[in-house]
Order: sequence, then structure tokens, then C-alpha cells
Amino acid sequence: MATQDPSSSQKSSGGAEKRGGSAGQGQELGQGQAERLPMPSRNPLPLSASQEAQVREVFNARVRKLCADEIKAFADCARNRTFSIPFACRRLSTAMNGCMAAHATPEEHDRAREDWFATRLERARERERRERRRLEQERFHREWWGLPERDPDEVRRELEKLGRAERVGGVRRRNAGEDAAGKGEGR
Repeated sequence: MATQDPSSSQKSSGGAEKRGGSAGQGQELGQGQAERLPMPSRNPLPLSASQEAQVREVFNARVRKLCADEIKAFADCARNRTFSIPFACRRLSTAMNGCMAAHATPEEHDRAREDWFATRLERARERERRERRRLEQERFHREWWGLPERDPDEVRRELEKLGRAERVGGVRRRNAGEDAAGKGEGR
């Protein structure tokens, strides 16, 4: 345990700098940015395979953004070439791969994971908006073509499913009403 405490204290001090840096980047993006939640804990939470894939997408996008100049230079060189790409663009390819390897660090992956956790409210709102739009379009389609209505209980269950929180680490986030009820029961 003693070996874990110093490393976690180093990570937490580095994390404060990282969060401060990402907050500055968020301010550059504009005032209309969605509400961001903090990371639930400094310890990695187990995520589902699809959630880990989303974290990897965020990570890869961040690395590509950091190496955009090198990637563009290599793409310009490779344009309209086939067999000669490895020979004509070797220097640019090496520079691009070096940049990506330099930025694809565990620390950058941790920052991507923090960003993923911070934007989970925005993702939930977007998912709910898409699902409500789909239900509305389906209702219109059925009405237009004279198809029978869907079972109201089935529609209600789908709408209830939209209200559920995203599961992170095997535990779903409680709503504000559940938090108040849970605190009263525990005491």
C-alpha cells in the first residue's frame, strides 16, 4: 500500500494540472460548451467494451489533432501515388509516426478518459434526443400509412429506458430525487 500512496499522490497532483489544461482548452472552444462532470474517481473504473471503444476514439482524435501538421504533410505527399509512397514519403511518414508515438502516452489516454467522463451528460442528452426523434418519426410513419398504433406500454417502457442513467463501472448514476431518498434511508 505504501508504494501505491506516493504514486497516487503524484498522479493526483499531475491530474490537477491536466484538468486545468483541459479546462483552458474548453474555454477556447466557446461559451456554448455543455456542462462537464468531474471524473468519478482517480482509480480506473471498469467500462464496458463499447465505452472503452469510445474512450479510444477520444484518445485517437486527440493524438491526431496534436499531429495534424505531420499527418497533412504525409497525406499531401502520398496523394496520387501508389507503389512509390514508401520511398518518396519515407521521411514524412517517419515524422508522422514519431509524432503520434510521442503523443500516444498513458497520460494522454488518461486525459482522454477524463474527457469521456466529463462529457457523459452531453452524450446522454444527445442519445435521448435521437431516440425521441426516432419514436416521433415512427409514430408519424404509422399514422401516415394507416398502420396500427404501437402498444402504449411498450412506448412507455422505451421512454422510461431513456430516463435511465448511463452505467459506469457497473453502477448507474442516481438521479437527484434518488440521492435525497438514499441519504434519508442511510441515517
